Amino acid sequence: MDLLEYQGKQLFAKHGIPVPSGEVADTVDAAVTAAEKIGYPCAIKAQVLIGGRGKAGGIKIAQNAEEAREHADAILGMDIVGPHGEGPFRVDQVWIEGGSDIAEEYYASVILDRGEKKLLAMVSAKGGMDIEAVAAEDPDALVKRHIDPTVPFDAAAARSIVADAGLAEDALDEAADALVKLEEVAREEDATLIEVNPLIVTADRDVVALDSKVTIDGNSLFRHQDLAEIADTVDDPQEQMAKEKGLTYVKLDGNVGILANGAGLCMSTLDVVAQAGGAPANFLDAGGGSKAEAIVNALEVIKSDAKVTAILFNIFGGITRCDEIANGIVTASQQIDLGVPLVVRLDGTNSEEGLKILAEANLPNLHQEKTMLDAARRVVELAGSSS
Repeated sequence: MDLLEYQGKQLFAKHGIPVPSGEVADTVDAAVTAAEKIGYPCAIKAQVLIGGRGKAGGIKIAQNAEEAREHADAILGMDIVGPHGEGPFRVDQVWIEGGSDIAEEYYASVILDRGEKKLLAMVSAKGGMDIEAVAAEDPDALVKRHIDPTVPFDAAAARSIVADAGLAEDALDEAADALVKLEEVAREEDATLIEVNPLIVTADRDVVALDSKVTIDGNSLFRHQDLAEIADTVDDPQEQMAKEKGLTYVKLDGNVGILANGAGLCMSTLDVVAQAGGAPANFLDAGGGSKAEAIVNALEVIKSDAKVTAILFNIFGGITRCDEIANGIVTASQQIDLGVPLVVRLDGTNSEEGLKILAEANLPNLHQEKTMLDAARRVVELAGSSS
């Protein structure tokens, strides 16, 4: 689960990490009221789950009430496309934040390195920039250290990291303290990613988290009631719909809708579609023993993503019966105007019966393939010609 900037900052503040004062608003009038309360200059910042907001016009500085109104009116309701074509993301909230007198900008993050099964701290003196570009152009500018989970991560360990990163001498202690607390957030809140870019040093030499990017392990939400309540407000619309229908769904950035039964088969299907030159739009595991109703629900979720231009069904019948899947596809076609090509690969339990049901239904724009690779190639071809 990804948090919006202001939600991440509220989590930081809970753990004692300094953040600028701010208030969230969802109307222009509320934004102006918040700006008057916080004082000028202040930043009006779009709250969307994507980077590159500033370049897209989603962050503006207001010097007075007139500018606060003008900027809030321009930002609320705008659609922001990410730096790699993600989105668009509609702006329904803005964060009104007190101005900061920035002397230096750093980068700090704590992420879960699944391969090493440890948290990984990363720090750079080159903050405020695309950290991927920094890592590629000047790898030595990004210091990385794994955190031993059996040893307390204290100020001394953190200071070694920030010192090696070349941060200013008079900012080392506060930067180290911030890094210790970021590790605390990751550990105590079950975060898989925490990123602060930039972590600033003010003119008064205070270290402050000026931005936040936080991802919480969704499987841990039963331990965090406050975060579970946030989850209902930040879920992608398709992911929220899938959750309500009891489906395992993750939205991706492509245009090929994917449905398979079983997580392993679904992951393999994503890989094969990518191998065939396509871009999956989602991961959707209908689960073992999928019934017709589940197929209808799954198609509703996939079709609700406007970027989907073709859909691939990859079903291997074990406890799942292929005739049930076929009946679900026929029922869905009667209830939903899919409007995009549907490629189906059925194999396993009752596959012959399922294929017969689909053949007799004679559904428009439905294509059958015998192998997963052929199905992937066909859906990629159709997705391209439909886009």
